[in-house]
Amino acid sequence: MRFSSQIHYPSLIMKLRDFRIGWRTLLQDPVYSFVVISGLGIGLAAALLLLGLVRHSWQYNRHVPDVDQVYVVKQRYNVDPKAPWFDQAPLLLRAKAAGMPGVAAATGYLPSRAETLGLTVRIAGRLHKVDGLTVLPDFAAMLGLRAVQGDLAAALERPDSFAITEEAAQRLFGTANALGLTMLAEGKLLRVGAVLRTPPASSTIPFETLLGIRSALVEPEVRDELVTGSRGWWGKMLLRVQPGASLPAITEALQRAVDSTPGLQEQPPEVRQRLAGRKVMDVALAPLKDAYFDQDVAQNFVAAPGPRAHPAVIAGLGGVALLILLLAAVNYVNLAAVRVLRRQREVAMRKVLGAGARQIALQLLAESMLVALLATAIGLLLAWLALPLFSELVNRKLDSVLSPGHVAAALLLGCLLGVATAVYPAWIALRVRPGQVLAGRGGTESAGGLRMRRVLTVLQVATAMGLASVAVAIAWQTAFAMRASPGFDPAPLLIVDLPEPVRMSPAAQSFVAALKAQPGVAGVAISEDAVGRSNVSWFRDLKRLDGRSAATEIKSVSANFFEQYRIPALAGRVFDPRQDKEDDPVPLVLNAIAARELGFADPAAAIGQVLLFSGFDNKVIQRRVVGIAPELRFHSLRAAPRAVAYELWTAGITLSVRAAGEDTPAAVLEPTVRALWPKYFPDAILKTRSAADILAVNYADDARMARLLALATGIALAIAAFGTYVLSAHTVQRRAREIVLRKLYGAGRSAIGVLVVKEIGALALLAALIGLPPAALAIQRYLAGYVEHAPIGGWTLLLALAATLAIAAGAVARHAWLAMRMKPADALRSQA
Repeated sequence: MRFSSQIHYPSLIMKLRDFRIGWRTLLQDPVYSFVVISGLGIGLAAALLLLGLVRHSWQYNRHVPDVDQVYVVKQRYNVDPKAPWFDQAPLLLRAKAAGMPGVAAATGYLPSRAETLGLTVRIAGRLHKVDGLTVLPDFAAMLGLRAVQGDLAAALERPDSFAITEEAAQRLFGTANALGLTMLAEGKLLRVGAVLRTPPASSTIPFETLLGIRSALVEPEVRDELVTGSRGWWGKMLLRVQPGASLPAITEALQRAVDSTPGLQEQPPEVRQRLAGRKVMDVALAPLKDAYFDQDVAQNFVAAPGPRAHPAVIAGLGGVALLILLLAAVNYVNLAAVRVLRRQREVAMRKVLGAGARQIALQLLAESMLVALLATAIGLLLAWLALPLFSELVNRKLDSVLSPGHVAAALLLGCLLGVATAVYPAWIALRVRPGQVLAGRGGTESAGGLRMRRVLTVLQVATAMGLASVAVAIAWQTAFAMRASPGFDPAPLLIVDLPEPVRMSPAAQSFVAALKAQPGVAGVAISEDAVGRSNVSWFRDLKRLDGRSAATEIKSVSANFFEQYRIPALAGRVFDPRQDKEDDPVPLVLNAIAARELGFADPAAAIGQVLLFSGFDNKVIQRRVVGIAPELRFHSLRAAPRAVAYELWTAGITLSVRAAGEDTPAAVLEPTVRALWPKYFPDAILKTRSAADILAVNYADDARMARLLALATGIALAIAAFGTYVLSAHTVQRRAREIVLRKLYGAGRSAIGVLVVKEIGALALLAALIGLPPAALAIQRYLAGYVEHAPIGGWTLLLALAATLAIAAGAVARHAWLAMRMKPADALRSQA
């Protein structure tokens, strides 16, 4: 043991001494130390946050036991001309799937209340919105749920009991020990029967409470449908398949079950003709582990698909994180290399005094490790401080990003960076020849080393330029989409969501009447949903008497809808409360697209025509077209406008409240609505949003992406500026003799300045040739997702080029000025 100590003790002392020397070296040049540590720290902070988001995205649903065997049942209802996929399916498939070969278990669930309404509970006199699910018994086993308090099975079995997560219990009751506590929901008293561990935020099946099918809150018809599926309602379904089971065989069996369901197959002749041999409904199985990246799923009034992301976007963010980290590391390597070149005399003296290659390399490694670990500590601190803002920016709960395991991984990454970034400066130091340097014939960098640092700087600038181009294009397109006219002025309109349909609710009718009577309220219109939102969307085939038909999206509105939105008719007239009676089934207003799809060459020719319309009871109703309305933006600019027909029907739950005065913003109406609300809906939470905000939600992901890229671009540009600054400094140092000789031969200051700027400018232009073509391709692919986009040509690329050149010029300016003012005597003395 004594021998071992004698072997390792000197080695340990050497390492500690190297770190002390490295620390003193950093303190001797505080500006350099601040630049390299802060630059690397900021890059690490950005990379840690972005990589944390990437990891969070790839962890969705991975907490489910044997998630590789769990599948979501999806369907596409081809009767709908748009025919999106839904992660919902007819609940009748659950019982059929449970008995199929290869299926280990099948379960289903529904939101406790429809997505458009939500579940409101009263606890200690206060109202709370709860995200709840009504589940079948196999649901808990499928997701691997376990109670930390109480009995989960019993909680889902008893009518007066429910299960709650620890986080929800803390929010609602002020304690996670909520077993036995009660809440009042829709006049029924429910008791906490089980407390569950809070599921990870990375789940596409989020919930706060669980109700069993025997719960007092579950209506008898909903209970029966969950068990039997006899009404053909859609619900969420999960299947656990046995290892080695044939997924195509299970999918085919489910498809046959759908194809043999009479209610689905009874379609009018015009629908059969439009289907052209396609199935009424397509069924598919999708892995639950990949559900987060399934962007084809649409939402309806039953449930929204929840948070989703595109895998290419997440992979791109991961690439941006690695690029930022690489740029920061390259920036440090450049700075360290220039510093070693300036310290060649010191290195030469140490070699002359007996320092070996190992000792010199260890000292540089110690300096690099110190820089990397200090930068990692700063990066972790910055990431911790920025995490709440970053989570809000990306609209994801990222509490696990800075878990102990991730912090340890970040420190390990810092150590690896320290080792990796020490290699090139150590290589330069080891190649120093003391005789040449001390004789004044050294001090210059090899051609290969100079070429390498130029390449690194070019890549830095190219990356920053490309990111800037894409960020500007996405921001410009998002701004364009948000400014695009929806067909009306949304500024004076406030959207209020009611808990009950107006037509069926005396309280809602009284509330609307009271709201109309308030000063400052110009009027109140009723609709099924707000313009620009897709919580409620349905369609019917409108048919002319000669047999021609068109699948048309139906919008149910009150008679004063067009009046409150200030929408005039393009031809004929729109609904008018002075002429039309509420809920009159005869008058119909079309948009021009619907009129053309019905075969009218001129939309105005449709006015007065009779159209046949099948109601929900399949009874045919005759409708008469009274006018043609202009196009409204019911969907985002990613979707082409569709055929739309407006009918009179006041069973909607959405109010459009218009402020009096053309320039009055909708926000002034909120206090009025809030004051009236408790009188008519004491057990419901008020939900209001301006019409402009609802339209903007369609582009929220684009806005977040633009802000993320802008942040990444700013960091990349700053790093590129550092790199350019270092390269220009070394250019002046390296070409000092040449500059002096030029001055001695009569070169003016401007010629010397051009000499410095020319070299850096050429590198910046080369960076543009590398970085801008991929950016242009990325912009083109992004804009391809829109049916209407901003006039984005090459100006975004030119703007990014100009901004990068301006930053590069700023970074070069100081050293160009120093070169212009360089005195020949001082330069020759320093080179001696």
